[in-house]
Amino acid sequence: MRFLIADDHPIFRSGLKSLLNSVFAKAYVVEVEDGETAYTVLSQENIDIAILDINMPKKNGLDVCQEIRSKTNARIIILTMHKDVDMLTKAINNGADGFLVKDNTSDEIVECVEAIMRGEKYMAKVLRDSEKTQKHIKHNQEIVQLLENLTPTEIKTLKLVSEKYSSKEIAELLFVSPKSVENYRSRICKKLNLDARNNSLLIWVLEHKALLEDF
Repeated sequence: MRFLIADDHPIFRSGLKSLLNSVFAKAYVVEVEDGETAYTVLSQENIDIAILDINMPKKNGLDVCQEIRSKTNARIIILTMHKDVDMLTKAINNGADGFLVKDNTSDEIVECVEAIMRGEKYMAKVLRDSEKTQKHIKHNQEIVQLLENLTPTEIKTLKLVSEKYSSKEIAELLFVSPKSVENYRSRICKKLNLDARNNSLLIWVLEHKALLEDF
């Protein structure tokens, strides 16, 4: 079995490599310290499982996962230091097969690898066992579906709203009239099932800003 470990912490890489070598017979492990190199290895080598840290130099693990997904048959596990449901949702949407928190036990890392090699998806137990997490994931997936209905111009407008630009300022940045921006905002509110009054769009976009970053 051929593994790729992409993480900028050499001690963590070394420990994970030792674990994989001790559990999986004839394991071949490639180590890299940044996302660009991970992408290159996945593009050029026959890797069975790629274990990608989210926070890496040059390119983060989520971006590598999204960009390489259609170019490799490798199963991809995303790692993070944080028990972050928004990150979990992003990983799922970007095509990850597994999602682990770095303080998971060695047994759970092995369990994850074995599960995804059987063609299953795997979520860290600390998140999977929470009913609140499941509801949050479902809610985030519904939000992503709503965002996918927006046009590129509406997405740009929404991102500028999230930065608290006024309609006049957005108009100047997009080289359109303030009236056009108001029309964009109105259409966005309709697609997101929002009341166009009382700053509901600004409140909504600030609550879901993390998901908007992927658009």
